[in-house]
Amino acid sequence: MPSPRSKRPGRGPRPTSSSSRNPLTSLLGILGLLTALLAGVVYLAEQNLERFYIFRLDELKDVSSRALAQHGNDTRSVVRFIAEELHGTHGAHVNVHEDWVFNNAGGAMGAMYILHASVTEYLIIFGTTIGTEGHTGRHTADDYFHILHGEQWAYVPGEYAAEVYPPGSIHHLRRGEVKQYKMPEGCFALEYARGWIPPMLFFGYADGLSSTLDFPTLWKTTHLTGRQMIGNLLRGKF
Repeated sequence: MPSPRSKRPGRGPRPTSSSSRNPLTSLLGILGLLTALLAGVVYLAEQNLERFYIFRLDELKDVSSRALAQHGNDTRSVVRFIAEELHGTHGAHVNVHEDWVFNNAGGAMGAMYILHASVTEYLIIFGTTIGTEGHTGRHTADDYFHILHGEQWAYVPGEYAAEVYPPGSIHHLRRGEVKQYKMPEGCFALEYARGWIPPMLFFGYADGLSSTLDFPTLWKTTHLTGRQMIGNLLRGKF
């Protein structure tokens, strides 16, 4: 008679962890890790933003003042003077070829000529000969308008008088603040932003994508901005 065989513990399926059963959990973990890494990079860059700037505030004020003193109401010559002076100081970081493009943002419309665009700075000539009005946007950079021709007006809630900026003055829109602004007639300004520039592009594209649907202008804006940003990155300018 055969002897009874002892039973060995059965080898059933091993329990699996919830993370291996649920791909969504793994994906969320990866996204969380990437977010933490990106936040760390942004934090470190934020603490060192000043190191990335190549333009000085006093430099831009000085060159604007000298341009106005030398050329007065000849705005074309004022703009050319500024571009050539800055190109002489900063070389290829400054574009001296005037390539104008319409710009619709915050309900206002004008035209701009990009002197410089990078991840942490942009410098443009912005203006119009017939006036405009709109929302400044709430930006991740400080914005300085050096008025070259005409006037720029600004309003903040709770005030009963407009801020008026004539030629030679500087309108500083601080990072995170917002105003209503107006160029009541013809006005041109040297606009300089320093901070995080890429997030500002959403504001710059919103009107074109939701209202004007002027895709040729959007394409030209993308081409000019991208050429500047990529070119400056290749030159080591962040």
